[in-house]
Amino acid sequence: MPIHIDRSATRGTVADPRDALVAAATRRGESLTALSTMLGRNAAYLQQYVRRGTPRVLDARDRRLLAQHLGLDEVALGGTVRDAALRLPVLDIAASAGPGSLVDEEVAVGAGTLDAALARSLGLRPGQGSVIGVRGDSMEPGIMAGDQLVVNAGDRRPDAAGGVYIIRVDGVVMVKRVSGRGGALVAVSDNPAADPVPDLPIEVIGRVVWQMRRPR
Repeated sequence: MPIHIDRSATRGTVADPRDALVAAATRRGESLTALSTMLGRNAAYLQQYVRRGTPRVLDARDRRLLAQHLGLDEVALGGTVRDAALRLPVLDIAASAGPGSLVDEEVAVGAGTLDAALARSLGLRPGQGSVIGVRGDSMEPGIMAGDQLVVNAGDRRPDAAGGVYIIRVDGVVMVKRVSGRGGALVAVSDNPAADPVPDLPIEVIGRVVWQMRRPR
């Protein structure tokens, strides 16, 4: 999976990658031996890395798997900024694909990590992305209840071609197909049986750039 969601408390940063690894493993109550086995390596692999400096740096695959498993940025384990997975807040709201979900504020209840290469391909920059869930059926079959959507808050200007956006209408958060027409925004549902979107001002929260769904 390209995205890993971690709902634990915010973590501090440690300068030395070995210290960061040991600290994260300790917090989770996991041994370096168990983590080495998880990587498919010799049981002493990470012990040697931490205590003897062998290998000098973690293999890119091992670093990525450890970062995802432990909820760390790859930079903390010795990766470059370009290698690091993008961290996204998981918001405690649900963009309704039905009648709408009324929310007073958007609260981060955890963090997700998005593969660095995927984040670049989606045009996501640090601080722009978030993950939210979906309720309702008005965007079926493309978007279904229970889907999780990655939203780019840096893209809030739908053009004539349109796209799928998270919007707020009269305080109600919803996911709709939005386009810009003649200086105005038009929001519609993909499901023809859905109720029309209220004819009220539309606030664009961000564009949906990635979608996750459990197999059915």
